[in-house]
Amino acid sequence: MRDGVRLATDVYLPAGLPTDEPGPAILIRLPYDKSGTYAAIPLIARYFTGRGYRVVAQDVRGKFRSEGETLLFVNEVNDGYDTLEWITHQAWSDGVVGMWGDSYYGYTQWAAVASGHRALRAIAPRVTGTELGQVVDNADGTRDVEMGNRLGYLATHFVGPDTYEWEPDPARRPLIAPFEEFFQALGRRSPSFDVAFPQEVRLRRWPEGHPFDHRAVPVLHTIGWYDNCAPWHWLDVEELARRPDWANQQYLLIDAIDHENYHLSGAPYDDASRDHLASQDAFRALLPGYLDPALDFFDVFLCRQGSPADLPRVRWHLVHGGEDGFRTDRVWPPAHRRTSTLFLSPDPDRRTADGDASGLLTPVPVTESSMGSWTHDPVDPVPSAAVNAFAYLQTNPRLHDWSKRPDVLVFDAEPTAEPLDLAGPVLLDLDLTTTGPSTDLFAKLLDVHPDGEAELVAHGRVHIATPQRRLTLSLGHTGYRLRPGHHLRLHLHSSDFPEFVLHPGTDDNPWLATRGERTAQRIRLGGVDGARLTLTTVPTKPGEGR
Repeated sequence: MRDGVRLATDVYLPAGLPTDEPGPAILIRLPYDKSGTYAAIPLIARYFTGRGYRVVAQDVRGKFRSEGETLLFVNEVNDGYDTLEWITHQAWSDGVVGMWGDSYYGYTQWAAVASGHRALRAIAPRVTGTELGQVVDNADGTRDVEMGNRLGYLATHFVGPDTYEWEPDPARRPLIAPFEEFFQALGRRSPSFDVAFPQEVRLRRWPEGHPFDHRAVPVLHTIGWYDNCAPWHWLDVEELARRPDWANQQYLLIDAIDHENYHLSGAPYDDASRDHLASQDAFRALLPGYLDPALDFFDVFLCRQGSPADLPRVRWHLVHGGEDGFRTDRVWPPAHRRTSTLFLSPDPDRRTADGDASGLLTPVPVTESSMGSWTHDPVDPVPSAAVNAFAYLQTNPRLHDWSKRPDVLVFDAEPTAEPLDLAGPVLLDLDLTTTGPSTDLFAKLLDVHPDGEAELVAHGRVHIATPQRRLTLSLGHTGYRLRPGHHLRLHLHSSDFPEFVLHPGTDDNPWLATRGERTAQRIRLGGVDGARLTLTTVPTKPGEGR
């Protein structure tokens, strides 16, 4: 690098070609060990070289075999530029480079874009985002809820060259206590942790300006319906759609996967031989679905084989959609979309603990205004459904038991007689008050089966810093077929622990709080300002879903 630091780098060349024969390269820059089994880069590199690409895999600065300080985000722009420059001077390089990778090694692709290097011609970021790892401040003054594993990631992955398999005890109070014990036992601290807690210092990620303000390059986004990091990725897609130079070069692949690339079609993964994190054979089996879309994309933009018009601009997986589940469209949401509204209405036969009515999702609002309420108790929070939020589909949990909790407000629609295809954003408008100084709101849209089981369709969350607020909460995007006899259900609650940091019910820093206070949340139902759910739908193709 320009400051003399050396980054450990492996080069894979296509078999059967002279080592000095130039061709396009795919660069992968990651902090998860370029030689290890977790990211399986050797398997991936050999798959790419089988299509004629040169592959460059690199441990980022300060990780595993690379020299330099271990500090996430801030060195990736300059290091990306210097690595691209190095590639262009190799005999096997024709000066054309693409980048590929998941999560943090999706972020390093955007950092390379922000470097402005001329050699970078296309990127294929998966399950990532330019704001990856950041607690996002929303335009309406609300804020995202902090992920519970955020500080744990900084403590274990960016404390030094190695990665440590350690998880804090979520039952400890204060929540921060086990982290200090971990650092003491380790004999070192994580600089990335110390700039994030207790008062976050937002480090400068983009010394040369935000990547979106640089030269536009073709982008293949891969987003998972079940990816816990999807909100960051959707922010990028939505912003780039507003920029004509970038919008014309965006390609979108949305699949029924989670962050760790488990697919709904194989869930749950209760057989270790099918689990790609446990079996190299299982990892090899998923390579075509994992890598072929990117290879087809690179063939066009790195090798000029075929035309951009040959690539679908949007390819998305309709969950429970029959056939292979995939649809293609020119835009997202699909151009032939429609919106429909379901109103959160009281059900006289179902009442909350304090007597306020709640219960129904109806296509017509009720004229009489009432309130629905639930209580948040930090001592007994609503538990997270998945043990590992990054691998949601590894177990693919069912959520019907959460409907029985008194701290979860439940609204049910009528069962559908015909297939209902959801394709696009889901929005919840409501007026919320809390007896605390602030609160967190979690909303989950579920598919309730005829036998009573319930599975996740979409979800959203927000931190509300005032005791009263009218807001529109995004539950993200979905592509989901509600089958005949099934019905939609909405859950509202104020905790999802330990996937998200627990609100103490007070003004205390949630990481430092040693006690909690119960708070009551109330929303308006019915009348002019009653809560409502807006769905985006598309027509169901004739003959499907029967």
